[in-house]
Amino acid sequence: MARRYLLWFAQEHLDFRHAEMHSIISMLNIPIKFIENPSINLPYWIVELPSEFCAKQIASRSVLLKNCLELWSRAKSEAKLHENLKCSVKNKSGKWIIPNHNIEISESDICPSELLDAKFSYLPLEGAVNLNKPDVTLSYIEFYGVDPNNVPQQPCDLFFGKWIADGQRDLIKFHTLKKREFIGNTSMDAQLSLIMANQAQVAPGDVVLDPFVGSGSLLVSAAHFGGYIWGADIDFMMLHARTRPTRVGQKVRNKEESIRGNMRQYGIMSQYLDVLVSDFSRPLWRQDLKFDALITDPPYGVREPTEKIGIEKDNYTLSEQHLDNHIPSKVEYGLPHIYSDLLNFAAQHLNIGRRLVCWYPLVRDEYLEEQLPSHPCMQLVGNSEQVLSRMTARRLLTYQKISDDIPNMPHDPHGAAHNFRDKYFAVGEISRREKKERRAEEIAKTAFYLKAKQEECNKK
Repeated sequence: MARRYLLWFAQEHLDFRHAEMHSIISMLNIPIKFIENPSINLPYWIVELPSEFCAKQIASRSVLLKNCLELWSRAKSEAKLHENLKCSVKNKSGKWIIPNHNIEISESDICPSELLDAKFSYLPLEGAVNLNKPDVTLSYIEFYGVDPNNVPQQPCDLFFGKWIADGQRDLIKFHTLKKREFIGNTSMDAQLSLIMANQAQVAPGDVVLDPFVGSGSLLVSAAHFGGYIWGADIDFMMLHARTRPTRVGQKVRNKEESIRGNMRQYGIMSQYLDVLVSDFSRPLWRQDLKFDALITDPPYGVREPTEKIGIEKDNYTLSEQHLDNHIPSKVEYGLPHIYSDLLNFAAQHLNIGRRLVCWYPLVRDEYLEEQLPSHPCMQLVGNSEQVLSRMTARRLLTYQKISDDIPNMPHDPHGAAHNFRDKYFAVGEISRREKKERRAEEIAKTAFYLKAKQEECNKK
């Protein structure tokens, strides 16, 4: 018998909720029925799942899910909630009774009696109460809306049911950057890293690559879910932990600071394959090598440079005597080229049906979905926005490989439309100018007011 469940979410990263949950449900191949359409304005979903085991599987992966209840009653008032539960005792049909079939869900729906393992005071509780290790935990929830500045006198909704499982919110604290040994300027927030691993559908035994690995934050989350992790980056100093320390007051890095050190810290060394110094614009991997997931946050050219090996001089040659100690020069690696190369790489090296998850920066006012990077072999299945400032944002894009017929793709035709670095600093300049002009106006108004007050005092 399919049962109803209340999935209660943390009220943060709202735009990521749908993408993370559907990625998990799809990966676990769990059939789900929505009893009412999910709303981004509400912190809960009401769904039907085949079994309690399925609910626990979802909760064992989701970072945005707070907890899951087997729903026994839902009403708009406490009296109606108790009335529904009392009626449930008489419901021997094994199914929910829905009085009005024209409404997707109502406060009059009656659950089957076999769900009522424990009761309120009008249905006597049996056995000893054990608050430390209870066999059954019952939850009563009053929902007062999501606006803290406009809290109603009475709850908008009431829910009662049996607690099934908590989500993986504890992982956010466990993986926090504050306690991580090795971090850099652009280390990814722990919660977002875990969400990316879920959207990439990383499962035990998967081989995962981050081609712009940096300090390896995304590898930690992928390894936590059982993936075997590879990383690559052009920044020799970062991969060898020789960059300037990021933490305030720290002058030099400790010996333990490295990507390998992070893996040792979290007890996932067995999942760590290696990291390589390489230029992503130049093919490194064998053509027949396949990965199960690609998760990455390419540099935007703001806090970290976008570089590739190259030289701007024409017909430049290097003498043999300088070859041994030569350090290659670098040129700009524009965002259009980065994302074109990334999608072409995914089309070549991902197994069919597997995913690429990456961040994409943009100016919010200029966002058009049709101008996002695209490839005929890669289907966009997730697109969530994280606002960075009033002007800028970045989007977490999830692509799924749908074909092995790989055409020779040119660079992104919309390349000129998202030169993020130039627009970022142009927006910043405008923003600073606006602040100066606003400040000048405030000073002028204050001076005018003080002058008027002084004249008024002189007249008296």
